[in-house]
Amino acid sequence: MKRKNAWLSTHANEESIEEFSRGYIDFLDAGKTERECVIKSIQLAENKGFKSLNDTIKKNGKLKPGDRVYYNHMNKALLLYIIGKEPIENGLSILGAHIDSPRIDVKQNPLFEENGLCYFDTHYYGGIKKYQWLSIPLALHGVVILRNGKSINLAIGEKQSDPVFCITDLLPHLAHEQMDKSASKIIDGESLNLLVGNRPKDEESQTPVKDFILDILARRYSIEEEDFLSAELEIVPAGQAREMGIDRSMILAYGQDDRSCAYASLIAIIGYEGIPKSTLCCVLTDKEEIGSVGATGMRSRFFENVTAELLNAVDQYSDLCLRRTLARSRMLSSDVSAAFDPGFSYAFEPKNSAFLGLGICFNKYTGSRGKSGSNDANAEFIYQIRRIMSDAGVSFQMAELGKVDQGGGGTIAYLCAKYGMNVIDCGIPVLSMHAPWEVTSKVDLWEGLQCYKAFLSNAYTVD
Repeated sequence: MKRKNAWLSTHANEESIEEFSRGYIDFLDAGKTERECVIKSIQLAENKGFKSLNDTIKKNGKLKPGDRVYYNHMNKALLLYIIGKEPIENGLSILGAHIDSPRIDVKQNPLFEENGLCYFDTHYYGGIKKYQWLSIPLALHGVVILRNGKSINLAIGEKQSDPVFCITDLLPHLAHEQMDKSASKIIDGESLNLLVGNRPKDEESQTPVKDFILDILARRYSIEEEDFLSAELEIVPAGQAREMGIDRSMILAYGQDDRSCAYASLIAIIGYEGIPKSTLCCVLTDKEEIGSVGATGMRSRFFENVTAELLNAVDQYSDLCLRRTLARSRMLSSDVSAAFDPGFSYAFEPKNSAFLGLGICFNKYTGSRGKSGSNDANAEFIYQIRRIMSDAGVSFQMAELGKVDQGGGGTIAYLCAKYGMNVIDCGIPVLSMHAPWEVTSKVDLWEGLQCYKAFLSNAYTVD
């Protein structure tokens, strides 16, 4: 049962690990929002021969084994398929991950001035420790739809020449009352105001700093104040992903939950060569951090709908065929796992914890306390996964997410399992999960890629 450190198992692949890590860092820097992730993912997929599903059907009428297609869902979720030799009704081999990450969103009526300072009013997204977002450089990413319908894409704060933003904190000399509060009360959500300006336009205006900011937005981007009503602007940590440690063995970056799994899943499917036996699928979904809600989250039926289109494009569609396809599919629900942190060992049960450097992590169940909200994979399916990983020489570990009554976490696994398919949670161990900057091990990322490649090539069916 003793697991060998994956660095010692894969030392011969060190050059490949570094090459993969460089691509991953580029992906993180290019995709700090779900929209940016979709754009970058499509670019990478098209370079490997993938084409739009709708365009392919429109051009050829039908799909055939070996076709590599993708479906862009509202620019915030992405599905990729490689059509296999067997009938799709026999089930899909699915890699699923989410591309949204905890952050702070700009409200629809955000701009206000107070005592000579101009702010954006905000609403945080997902499970964050609010105090971690104070006094760090922040960037503004997103899209604004103007009155005339034109889309303006913004990414301010990433280039060295860009300005950055911040949410201010109280100096320690005056923070005695603040420091007596619990961590969750150090700052409340309504106080997470993004500082965006201090220079006044003139002395006559009631809001001279706000007016100056509006002048800049109009001059540089053609944005009027009312255009914020049709905007999606996300506040994320400014700066690039970096190698971490004297040995450069780790990566420090924003959004590794869950873009580490998303990138490895994407590379696994677009790098697949030949025509697979069963049809392969990669699901990159949105809204997981807030419960997988909305039209682009896994609670919606976009995945089911596109699978129906796929069946129709190979002359196999019926409602019964769709149900059989989903029920006979097998899936790795790829979401990160909490890595054991010696500094906070009281929250973990070491025998059943994930550790940095021991490879990809499988979670039979996640959930909260009494397994609430978990998927809880079948023993038979876990055996199949063990067999695939062992045959492929993949370094893997199995873990829970902290002590039984400490808490837990959710993924998209149970939402896909509702179709009756076999699903197991599978992801990269992460330190400082949901913090503005998270930590992963390069070797775990590499083993994740090997895991996903092995699964796509060797997914066994259940009798």
